[in-house]
Amino acid sequence: MIIGIPKEIKTAENRIAMPPSGVQTLVADGHTVFVESKGGIGSDFSNDEYIRAGAEIIETAGEIWNRSEMIIKVKEPLASEWGMIKQGQVIFTYLHFASSEELTLGIQKTGCVAIAYETVTSANGRLPLLEPMSEVAGRLSVQEGVKFLEAPMGGRGVLLGGVPGVLPGEVVIIGGGVVGINAAKMAAGLGAHVTMLDIDIDRLRYLSDVMPSNVDTMFSNKYNISEALNKADLLIGAILIPGAKAPHLVTRDMLGLMKPRAVIVDVAIDQGGCVQTISEHGPTTHEDPIFIVDDVVHYSVANMPGAVPLTSTLALTNATIPYAREIAGKGYRQAAIDNPEIMTGINMIDGKITWEGVADAFDLPFTPVEEALGL
Repeated sequence: MIIGIPKEIKTAENRIAMPPSGVQTLVADGHTVFVESKGGIGSDFSNDEYIRAGAEIIETAGEIWNRSEMIIKVKEPLASEWGMIKQGQVIFTYLHFASSEELTLGIQKTGCVAIAYETVTSANGRLPLLEPMSEVAGRLSVQEGVKFLEAPMGGRGVLLGGVPGVLPGEVVIIGGGVVGINAAKMAAGLGAHVTMLDIDIDRLRYLSDVMPSNVDTMFSNKYNISEALNKADLLIGAILIPGAKAPHLVTRDMLGLMKPRAVIVDVAIDQGGCVQTISEHGPTTHEDPIFIVDDVVHYSVANMPGAVPLTSTLALTNATIPYAREIAGKGYRQAAIDNPEIMTGINMIDGKITWEGVADAFDLPFTPVEEALGL
């Protein structure tokens, strides 16, 4: 198969879909791999490294899209790329359709086969291609929160770990999944007092067992979220409904419960955001990451792992390469038949929406993936 790896063009997105090690694996499998010139520079990978790995360096994105049977990316194609997508071309990347009707309709019109990293689901319910970036984003959420809690950055001027004689800061995390647990590890390690909320009582039991003594758990409901907001210096939105729009668990009127210049980091922004004011404002960028509403600092960068591209690219490829090899080796249809996890990643085929959460988000027709595959 001819596989194309274009340069990412989203603002401040420095990751690339494959490092040279991943390219070498695909080439060894017998595939042709095109890499856009200087596409790996942001992750510290040179053209020469890709050439040594067996890639062909292509100067323009247009040529890569035109010549490739499968495109492997990190982030969703932007509007300027939609016109380059071909009917039947496989697009393998993070798509997060439920966060944007414009993106959903734009990609639907191309007739491509859209396979979303974020909905690939294992038999035990894990999201193996979302997990590595969720781990990165969870840890970064605290790192960014710490930065913006500093007074020169607009925050309360709180040191999360405190010092002898001064209480530590309060971190509230809504969601106890991969993002939440990684955020809690970081915040607890800094010495903050952490409160985690989740609706799964078994998950709360697990978190209570594995987390250190400065982490407490609460069942997630509106009352308890409101109580937690009263004390939060840093609030982290870490919920996920796979492939569907995030619900607003923190509404605008609830901001009044928070301390002046407290910080919110909404990792759920990729799925529309679980904080209403962030959902209404939309994503921010690494270059302009925050805005302030009701004297509360809001951080809603949609590609947080792009801030640490070397780590993120390597972690992502460790997860994606087995699936990329299977899709490239068998073709997407046979790969989906043989591997149910790949089937769960297919969000669109030839204009048909095959992931129910995306169809529901915008009241669009839904076609079961088995039907779209002709099974």
